[in-house]
Amino acid sequence: MFSLIHGLRLKKGGVISLVGAGGKTALLFRLARELSGQNAAVLTTTTTKIYLPTRRQSSVVIEDERVEAVLKQAKAFLRHHRHISSGSRSLPFRHKLKGFPPEVIDDIWQSGTFRWIIVEADGAAGRPIKAPADHEPVIPKCTKWVVGVVGLQAIGKPLTSRWAFRPQLVSQITGLAEGAILTESAIADLLINRNGILKGAPAGAIRLAFLNQADSQNRLESGRKIAQMLIRQAKSGFARVLIGQTLYEPAVKEYYPK
Repeated sequence: MFSLIHGLRLKKGGVISLVGAGGKTALLFRLARELSGQNAAVLTTTTTKIYLPTRRQSSVVIEDERVEAVLKQAKAFLRHHRHISSGSRSLPFRHKLKGFPPEVIDDIWQSGTFRWIIVEADGAAGRPIKAPADHEPVIPKCTKWVVGVVGLQAIGKPLTSRWAFRPQLVSQITGLAEGAILTESAIADLLINRNGILKGAPAGAIRLAFLNQADSQNRLESGRKIAQMLIRQAKSGFARVLIGQTLYEPAVKEYYPK
């Protein structure tokens, strides 16, 4: 039973990009809570769109397209708040926050205002698994860690739009026919394939996997099987695989390699 900071081996500071499905937003704010709890300045943001943060998720939200304006407001708020969320503007009829282009996040990082920036770098429409479209994910070049997230809830479910975002693309990557039962092997393929969840990750970024929704013994066992598949394949490039549950305690149940 470990913290996210320990499980992900986060040290010194940097930009963390979250991609995939099955709990990215919950992971975004839980990680921000841990990091800001160490008295570090943390920014949560997106290169796509996220739901407008609740006050519990983030007590400060800055909306502005201009980097200079965001940084000016952030420096004032950071005197009393360690965690800030920001985007270019809100979309009130959709209750969402539109994010920044990746180069803007590069500029914010270069300013030195934040020790940590956590980026939700694609969307999944609330599904536990996904495959990225041609334009996804949108990962800033300054990213030091890329975390591929999947929801273990999908294991044993049919490959349909109820359980997968873009099931036709999931089918192309995994070889499963649409409607077939999703297996641990298929989830591992989504994480390993060069057109899968971590597509376009910067060459120097540390690759990690977070197998979420391990809130039952069966799902924990499925997570262990996927973790072993990822670790055994050296070419996958994963530095570590975490099994956990962002909505419950502990956030991290196990990680591999130990």
